[in-house]
Amino acid sequence: MLSPLQAMLPSHLQALAETMEQQWLFAGETLFTGGQFDTRVYYLLYGTVEYRHGSGEVETVEAYQTLTPLGDEQPRPYTLVAIADCSVISFDRDYLDKLLTWSQTAEYLLADISMNMDLDEDTHWMNTILRSNLFLKVPPTNMGRLFKDIRSELVYKGDVIIRQGEYGECCYFIKEGAAEVTRRNEALGSWEHVADIGPGRCFGEDALVQQTVRNANVTMTSDGVLMLLEKGRFLELLREDRVPSLHWTQWQQQRHQFIVIDVRTGQEYSRQHLQDAINIPLNLLSLKRRILPADKSFLVYCDSGRRSRAATKLLNEAGVSALYLKHGANAIPRESYHELVTIQDYVIRDGQVIASVS
Repeated sequence: MLSPLQAMLPSHLQALAETMEQQWLFAGETLFTGGQFDTRVYYLLYGTVEYRHGSGEVETVEAYQTLTPLGDEQPRPYTLVAIADCSVISFDRDYLDKLLTWSQTAEYLLADISMNMDLDEDTHWMNTILRSNLFLKVPPTNMGRLFKDIRSELVYKGDVIIRQGEYGECCYFIKEGAAEVTRRNEALGSWEHVADIGPGRCFGEDALVQQTVRNANVTMTSDGVLMLLEKGRFLELLREDRVPSLHWTQWQQQRHQFIVIDVRTGQEYSRQHLQDAINIPLNLLSLKRRILPADKSFLVYCDSGRRSRAATKLLNEAGVSALYLKHGANAIPRESYHELVTIQDYVIRDGQVIASVS
């Protein structure tokens, strides 16, 4: 499985797949050139390419040899040329990073929920929300608040929950029961059936986000239970919270004060990472945070700063003293970055970071 795509929940991976672009390169064609800035993440599915470095060094790579993005640095570290016919897929870099952060935060919360015995009754619908794409508009750092703000409401067959043309004051999640979505066709002067929806479906959030009127009716076709989130609470969830951070130059001056945590996937960490950094992927953080010494402070990082920002917020909420590297490792100048990275693995033992011997 392609890295880091293998770390995403199926529903989020499906959302990403819907944006995928595929292209063919013929022998001699160039995919990108050294020094180029762009917005795509490329994967080689078929064929053979050459990495042509500015130093004159050439490296040949065949599709079966790599599951990681091609030359995934900005600016591009080398020119990539096809030396045989190739099939390449690509994704928007920013969207991939957002989905990956959301998906791994959802996994963190799923693990937290599974360990909370008080939530046994609500585990199923919480899991459904977190595994869905329904709340991708909500910053992942705010998802924990969602479950504190949402409330349940009994509804009955025939109840009209939202009406076309009205301004919305709530969005809804169907915990139990079924409903019908209908829309009035003004040209025909009649109502059209749009969809039947059941447990696991959310509705009404678009009108809140876009500050517009409802575009359809939703009517219960059975008795049920809805989870209701009021407009004010929903809009609050869309706002990013402040999370403590350090610029890389500040971190360089204060390195001795922090244990560094790389929250990328194990595959990303194994390629290269900052010196003395331990690896605890964001999705495993709730399970492994107990190994973090209570008397230490932590500097959390990833490539862009998105996953590390979410991880830092979650650690702070759990009582762990942490900051994140602002804008991630991508903000470190290339010449400095290459002096700071290694492939040596590190672990925490007795509260200290040591090189792994395995």
